[in-house]
Amino acid sequence: MNLQKTLLMICVCVGLAACSGGLLSRDESKGFSQQGEASFYADKFQGRLTANGERFNQRAQTAAHKRLPFGVKVRVTNIANNKSTVVRINDRGPFVSGRVIDLSKSAFRRIANTQEGVIDVKVEVIER
Repeated sequence: MNLQKTLLMICVCVGLAACSGGLLSRDESKGFSQQGEASFYADKFQGRLTANGERFNQRAQTAAHKRLPFGVKVRVTNIANNKSTVVRINDRGPFVSGRVIDLSKSAFRRIANTQEGVIDVKVEVIER
């Protein structure tokens, strides 16, 4: 039964991602840049499966993006203080209007105080 739930969740995530403007290929992601809002995962997601099948870890340098391929590394820069961090895309989202990326809590802490909750960022693909 647990396997069925997992497979259903993966199918739903892939379906949602396909409806969000289309996934970019690795070649299409070259030079990709985007500005918008970033937030971080709530603690309740710790240990849950991400869209690529990994267990989510708040201490990992990972993130969710709607269109970038899994495994792509991006530099996320806080526009307010120019601090940046590099994360690997392993999940889909965010599904909140205006947000372009969801970061693990440890990645968010590298560029902002978690009390801020949502920050303006620039996202740039650095490694495909």
